[in-house]
Amino acid sequence: MSVQEGAGGSAERVVFIDDEADVCRANRQSLELDGFTVETFGAAGPALAAIIADPPGLVVTDVRLPDLDGIALFGRIKAIDPELPVILITGHGDIRMAVGAMRDGAYDFLAKPYPADSLVASARRALERRRLVLENRTLRARLDAAVEEDPAFLGISPEMVRLRRLVREVAQADVDVLVFGETGSGKEVVASALHRWSRRAGRNFVAMNCGALPDSVVESELFGHEAGAFTGALKRRVGRIEHAQGGTLFLDEIESMPLGLQVKLLRVLQERAVEPLGTNEIRPIDMRVVAATKVDLGQAAAQGTFRDDLYHRLNVITIAIPPLRDRREDVMLLFQEFLTRAATRFGREPAPMTPAVREHLRRHDWPGNVRELGHFAERHALGLGQNEVLPPEAATTGTLAEQVDRFERGLIREELIMAGGDVRIAAESLGTPRKTLYDKIARHGLTPTDYR
Repeated sequence: MSVQEGAGGSAERVVFIDDEADVCRANRQSLELDGFTVETFGAAGPALAAIIADPPGLVVTDVRLPDLDGIALFGRIKAIDPELPVILITGHGDIRMAVGAMRDGAYDFLAKPYPADSLVASARRALERRRLVLENRTLRARLDAAVEEDPAFLGISPEMVRLRRLVREVAQADVDVLVFGETGSGKEVVASALHRWSRRAGRNFVAMNCGALPDSVVESELFGHEAGAFTGALKRRVGRIEHAQGGTLFLDEIESMPLGLQVKLLRVLQERAVEPLGTNEIRPIDMRVVAATKVDLGQAAAQGTFRDDLYHRLNVITIAIPPLRDRREDVMLLFQEFLTRAATRFGREPAPMTPAVREHLRRHDWPGNVRELGHFAERHALGLGQNEVLPPEAATTGTLAEQVDRFERGLIREELIMAGGDVRIAAESLGTPRKTLYDKIARHGLTPTDYR
């Protein structure tokens, strides 16, 4: 993205350093004609003070300076911000030195004499990289804040803010809870948080997927058995219910539980006692039950596929997890976190973010929710994500005006997310006057405060 005139801001500012006033004047004119904001210095010392006080988007410096050579200046700048791009201007005798500096992280070098177009093109690429670096830093800072507040519920959308607040309140109430959410939306994360934030946090959190076990063993797994209770029961087994004594029992995919077993579970919930197979002993149980489902249990009860009385016993409080498609503000944030984790785990740098990947993240409906997004981030970290991303034009539907309108709304919303709801920062990043951006925000029905 070339910097638009009037955008302003430190991220778009170029610091140009050369001890020849004519060179400074000519290069400043070339850069300003292309829309850059330029500040010139004749020596390294004053330039370094300005960089420390207000880091620019780019530094262009001659290698030969009167007070401190450009290579040493580059080292000082690197210590301030290793990701601040530096372009070195060299004479032919300094090219080897400049190449060495590039190995140490300098962005580019230009050998004198160079055409103005070469400087402008290099500066444009450097500032685009700087914009992405600052964007990722903003995401990282917001992500770190979200993780510090609550690592289980990454997200900045209003839906996630409300969900975190609800889960914290319900956790203290110590009542049975029904969690409803689509596949991959994070039902076990919610159940775990309900346990972790409750008075039961010091006891066991026992999870059981009712749909992952054969009907023949579900009863034994849940209620336990005594030795000799049935063929093959060679020793006593403590069931999941008893193991959750004092803690939390999480029953995932509760809709998959056989109807006959639902009757026994209902009795446990009503009497808070368990009777293991092979014994008449009634053992009192103090536990919280969190059941999770991806279907409407009320509708299932009406259809006779789930017991109506068990549904009403479980449905003391229902927590509904919003699908990822309804909180698109969180997609980029979550993707960055999953990508960082995957890259660390695989021990490699992730593949670069491309416009096609960005468009895929923005447009895809994520039917597999957070789980699907996490898997996509892992494939992207391995360099495989690009293979499944359609070119942006392949995902377009509707009239040209409708497509442009959708794209503009998505871009503005993404910039507001990156800017934490600060319209001024978003306007600078988009290179548009604030009044124009406010008008567009209103037209698209966006609310900047939702992204703070």
